[in-house]
Formats: sequence, C-alpha cells, structure tokens
Amino acid sequence: MTITTTEKRKALGRGLDSLLPKKAPAAAAAAAPATPGPAGEAVQQIAVELIDHNPFQTRSYMPEHSLTELADSIKAAGVIEPLIVRPGTAGRYALIAGHRRLAASKKAGKRTVPAVVVQVSNEKAMEMTIIENLQREDLNPLDQAQAYERLSREFGLTQEEMAQRTGKPRSEIANYLRMLKLPGKVQLDIQQGAISFSHAKVLMSLHDGESIERVGKRLVEEALSVRQLEDLCFNLNHPIEKQKAPAKYVDPNVREAEKEMERALGVRVRIKDKRGKGKIVIEYATLEDFDRVVEMLAKK
Repeated sequence: MTITTTEKRKALGRGLDSLLPKKAPAAAAAAAPATPGPAGEAVQQIAVELIDHNPFQTRSYMPEHSLTELADSIKAAGVIEPLIVRPGTAGRYALIAGHRRLAASKKAGKRTVPAVVVQVSNEKAMEMTIIENLQREDLNPLDQAQAYERLSREFGLTQEEMAQRTGKPRSEIANYLRMLKLPGKVQLDIQQGAISFSHAKVLMSLHDGESIERVGKRLVEEALSVRQLEDLCFNLNHPIEKQKAPAKYVDPNVREAEKEMERALGVRVRIKDKRGKGKIVIEYATLEDFDRVVEMLAKK
C-alpha cells in the first residue's frame, strides 16, 4: 500500500488514533478478546518476550525514577492503555507505540501486556511512533526536538505544517529544533532534566557555543531561575560600553520601561523620549531574535 504525502499530513493532524486501521486483522481478531481498544480495535494479551524493540523510537532517555513509578502503578492497576504492535517474523511482534509501558511492565514482572495488532508499513509505523511520542507530556525536550526533526527530514514538513498538524505554536517548534544546535554537554543536561525547556530557550539567546556551555554549567551548578539566567545572558550579549562623554540624563521611569521591555523581549531596547513624544528602538543580533520578537509583538 502506498501512502501519499497528503494522506500522511492529514493523519498527523488527527492524532495517533486516525492512523490505526478501522478493523483488526483477521488473525489478531481471532486471537483477541472483544475488548475495545484505540479506534475500536480489539485488544489481546501478548507475552512481553515476543515484542521486539521499535527501530523508529525517538525516545532515547527514560529517568529511572519515572520508570519505577510507572512500574509500581502497573503492579497495582495493570497497563491501562494498550500498546500498539505489528506482526513480525516467527510469531513475534514489532513495537509501534508504548515504549515506556513495555519497559515498565518488564520491570514490574508482567509476563503479558495488552496490545492492539495492526498491519502497517515501515513508513507508517515510523510516523505513528513519532506522533505517539509527541502526544506524551513526559517526553523530554531533546527527544521532542529530535521527533520534530524527523518529521521534517522523513516527511518533508515545514515548521508551519508541523504546527498545524500537532497543535503546537510554530515558535515553540522552532525553539525545539534550535536545541539540536546546542553543544553536546548542554543537550545531555536537557535530556537528563538538569536544564528545562524554558532555560534552554534563554541559553539559545547566546551567540557562541563556548558561552552557552559555560553558562549552562553555571546554570546547573547554581540552580539559576529563568529570570536570573535571562539577566545573565542579556548582560553577556549586551555589555555596558564605557562612555567617552558624560552620560545624558535619562528619566528613571523611561529607564525602567527599557529594562522591562528588554526582559520581556530578550534584546536591547532604547526609548528616546522628549516631552511625551519619541521612538522605541529594538536592537537584534540574529535573525532568530528578529523572528522571535516579531512573533511576540504580533501576539501582543
């Protein structure tokens, strides 16, 4: 079966359930109890040792404490949401969705897990995996960035198209993709939860890898707040120049307004006021800064 680009993009906008066949394969339906699953599919119990790793998985890091919590929950209440698999070879199955649930089930000592068996191509299996991961709130920011990058690389989607199909703001997707340009050590800290998405966005306002890595290390060691990090990065990007002549008097209210706008926009702002009339000058150092400021002003 050939899946066109248009069909794939429509499916992305409707979420994971829309990618599932409307009827279970005959073999799966015969072996499964009549328990409703995603999109009306029948759910069956499958031995965990028969389910192989998903080669298209974008989730690369699972915190041990989080996995333990999920395993404890599964011990108490079982696996609430069934996995999605497809037939493999020699009676085995290939995982499509449910990477954490499978790992936690093994940790909990479960011998079987509930699963829906679907017949899909390699291409569609990869698409379903990426979408399923992006719908999970617990996916770390770096893995989300890599998922968006794969949507761009494998399916040719633009940032605007990804925003339309995932319901995320385009600026947020752009920030996720920009994270992939951060130094390796910083990316590792993001992946392990030492640096949050909000902190990462501020780090990306710095213009060279050495500064980013140095400030990232300080961020982790001193547990800086987002506000403290914003002030630090702004001062690094806009060092105070020595005045060759005595500085002109600036009304304290005007200066405070400048500082407030600088904190909000993350770029240098100058207000030139004369008796209630004047202009606001916004300086940007990169095109990314320009795009971000324009989008923020448009939203306001």
